[in-house]
Amino acid sequence: MSPKLPLNNSQTITDYLKLQKSKMSESNSADSYKFAFEDEAFLARPETLGVRFQLELLKPEILLHERGIDHTITVFGSTRFVSHATAKAMVEQAKTSAEVSEAERALLHSQYYDSAREFGALVAHYNATQAEAANKLHIATGGGPGVMEAANRGAFEAGDKTIGFNVSLPREQIPNPYISEGLSFRFHYFALRKMHFMLRARAIVAYPGGFGSIDELFEVLTLVQTKKVMRLPIILVGGQFWTEIIDFQKMLEHGVIEQADVDLIRVVETATEAWDVIRNWYQLG
Repeated sequence: MSPKLPLNNSQTITDYLKLQKSKMSESNSADSYKFAFEDEAFLARPETLGVRFQLELLKPEILLHERGIDHTITVFGSTRFVSHATAKAMVEQAKTSAEVSEAERALLHSQYYDSAREFGALVAHYNATQAEAANKLHIATGGGPGVMEAANRGAFEAGDKTIGFNVSLPREQIPNPYISEGLSFRFHYFALRKMHFMLRARAIVAYPGGFGSIDELFEVLTLVQTKKVMRLPIILVGGQFWTEIIDFQKMLEHGVIEQADVDLIRVVETATEAWDVIRNWYQLG
């Protein structure tokens, strides 16, 4: 019996675009005569993977540079949190026990949405005091709902530029409406999206979240620990959540990390405390 090993373990761009194998070859002169950069099927071939990587890196890099975005604060957090006002309406409308339970959880977690919104506004208010673009810090998120929406929203409502790095998902993620015109980017590859989270990041602010948020957090911690990037503020908002989910002290006791690694992290409870850590770190005044 032949082993049934897959050719690859990823959803390729060909799969995502739903291109049939018959569309993946230049079967006639009309196809072969196309400019390579105009030929979607050619660009989706396995052999052009490196080119697609380069393009996903280059496009946001150029556009952010053109708009004077030199420094960002990257905000992570759950897609599932809603504002206090939305959660309160859910409680009022809940009828079944399942709806009541969901609404109560939403109300509990709404504190993080509102905090992220406040944090975005604090950063935007600082930027308003700066005459030079090179001195400003802009909110950057994954561009989706929940905490990402909240942080973008706080900055956007305060009149600041705000950035979203969206990614294609099986359940398509739509960019939230609080990303500035021309600063909403779409990625297919998580790796390239993560690079843009970090390239301009001067601080990381992580609110409670699931697999994605924790994955992004640990990637940042690893980059700093291994000195692939310069040390920067890594701030966890919501001490009770983080201490319940991740026991850094146990990791320390087991000897898999050192005290210096634990010291990379600051745990705070409020948006103001998170901003104070960044303001003091860079002596922003």
